[in-house]
Amino acid sequence: MHWMVATIMVLAELLLPSIAHAQTDHHKQVLVLYSTRRDAQFSVVGESELPRILDEGLERNLDYYAEFIDITRFPERAYRQGVRDFLQVKYQGVRFDLIIALQNAAVEFVNDLDIPSFRETPVVFLTNTAGIMRRPNSTGVLHARNYLPTVDLIRQLQPDVRNIFIVTGASAADETYENELRRQMPSSDPRLRMTYLSGLTTMELEDRLSKLPPHSAVYHVLVTADGAGKRFHPLEYVDRTSAAANAPVYCWVDSAIGHGIVGGGLYSQGDALARVGQLALRVLDGESPDSIPVVALNLNRNEVDWRQLRRWRIDERRLPGGTIVRFRDPSLWDRYSNYLLGGLALFMTQTVLITGLLIQRRRRQRAEAELRANQRELRRSYDRNRALGARLLRAQETERSRIAGELHDDICQRMLVLTVELELLGRANRHQGPAAEALSVARDISKSLHELSHRLHPTRLRMLGLVTALEHLCVELSRAGFTITFTHDLVPSTLAPDVMLCLFRAVQEALQNAIKHSQAKDVSVHLGIDSDGLTVTIVDKGVGFDVEAAWGDGVGLVSMVERLEAIGGTVRIDSRRGEGTRLTASVPTELVQDADASSSQLPPTSETPKTTSTSPYGVGM
Repeated sequence: MHWMVATIMVLAELLLPSIAHAQTDHHKQVLVLYSTRRDAQFSVVGESELPRILDEGLERNLDYYAEFIDITRFPERAYRQGVRDFLQVKYQGVRFDLIIALQNAAVEFVNDLDIPSFRETPVVFLTNTAGIMRRPNSTGVLHARNYLPTVDLIRQLQPDVRNIFIVTGASAADETYENELRRQMPSSDPRLRMTYLSGLTTMELEDRLSKLPPHSAVYHVLVTADGAGKRFHPLEYVDRTSAAANAPVYCWVDSAIGHGIVGGGLYSQGDALARVGQLALRVLDGESPDSIPVVALNLNRNEVDWRQLRRWRIDERRLPGGTIVRFRDPSLWDRYSNYLLGGLALFMTQTVLITGLLIQRRRRQRAEAELRANQRELRRSYDRNRALGARLLRAQETERSRIAGELHDDICQRMLVLTVELELLGRANRHQGPAAEALSVARDISKSLHELSHRLHPTRLRMLGLVTALEHLCVELSRAGFTITFTHDLVPSTLAPDVMLCLFRAVQEALQNAIKHSQAKDVSVHLGIDSDGLTVTIVDKGVGFDVEAAWGDGVGLVSMVERLEAIGGTVRIDSRRGEGTRLTASVPTELVQDADASSSQLPPTSETPKTTSTSPYGVGM
């Protein structure tokens, strides 16, 4: 005993400076007394939870101290006195704001503690006995150990169970637990036979457990020492019991889960410590402990180890509702549910998008087919209209040619005869006034008919070619104050008749429009080969016009375009008001030459030389 006191004094001398330094702060001083050793599971859980709960509740203003009582030695008077002396020396001069006593041994120790500095300190306790004495200035949480929920769970999981073997140790603490369990057990139950394996040596116990009869279960209560006096860590002995037994093993406290037991109606140590921490914060906040009633709690809950259910082939469907299943091997769904759901969502989204795209594609294909059909129909209609226009133009030219022939061969000849007769009559009457006037009128009419005949069907075009016909056209249409300049270069000597007629009519229509509307004083006409083919360009510097608006006025522009399109050519008109007009008519090169052209055209040469001609009223040649 003297060595224990000496050890306490040495430790106190080492610890007092740090404790005294802590007193200089304004932190809350809290001492926690455990009824278990430091390595017990209850102490491990408490040292994890209580400092965290208190530190968070006090906003980090906590000085935390913990001491541990060896419950197997607690019945020894000398041990209790040694712990008292140790605390008195170690915490000399320290005034605690709160003492937390956890479980019965610590509560009894604090109730009997007569250290003056501890006497007025508030106490919060956790007890497992309803009748434990409550000292002044204290409050706490009561959780009476209840062993029956585990028995009820055994019956549900093993309906055919006939024997329950209860395992306890040989220490005083072990006997206390055993006596409490015996007190709670029914006095008689014809369905069950309770057998207490108490105070056996480890070898004897393991031998008994390995030879249990069928329809048996093992209820491990507590073993801190066996019948040979050998001490054990309680959870170490749970491992031994589970390994040796040939029947499922159960327990009453949650610290045993994961040590080979199936499960039980387990006391939740973490829940109990959390409730104690919450109660301690109320006292540290200034609430009087005596005003807080002791709260009785039921902290038992059914928990099982899924691995042990599989080991002992216990049907999981027998589990009561609300049972917590631990250590379950996650199924594929449990492991990959997020991925599966995400993949399914992605698949559904893609399916919807693909379906939408397919529908859209089908609609687009139908629309494209309809468009192609409409385009074909429009092309057929366009071709029909174009062919009709070409036939109409050919019919027009044929009719013009017929009318021109009749004018030339009939009317003009008659007018010639009439002119001759009038001239003879004038000579006979010696050019008297009426006869001379009639002769002049007849000659004018004959000249007009001749010009009209040539405009309706230009014989020069067929006989002399496009260049000569255009030169004569420009000369015929020129007048005083209006000059038409014609130039040409690189014009093939052999041209298709349709091409010549079409370009001639285009120039004819353009010049007539310029004479009527342009108010220009000069117009230039150029015929030649360029990148677009055989092209004729008519340019004036007149008042110009709105091309878009002009399409609805008259048929001159429309007929010009239709003529060019009928032979595969194009017309482009560029004009703005006040900026003059430029008209370009082009025929592709492959359509220009005609191998079967009439022999009446100009002799074939590679090209005609570039020349320029003007009307007699313009600048001289």
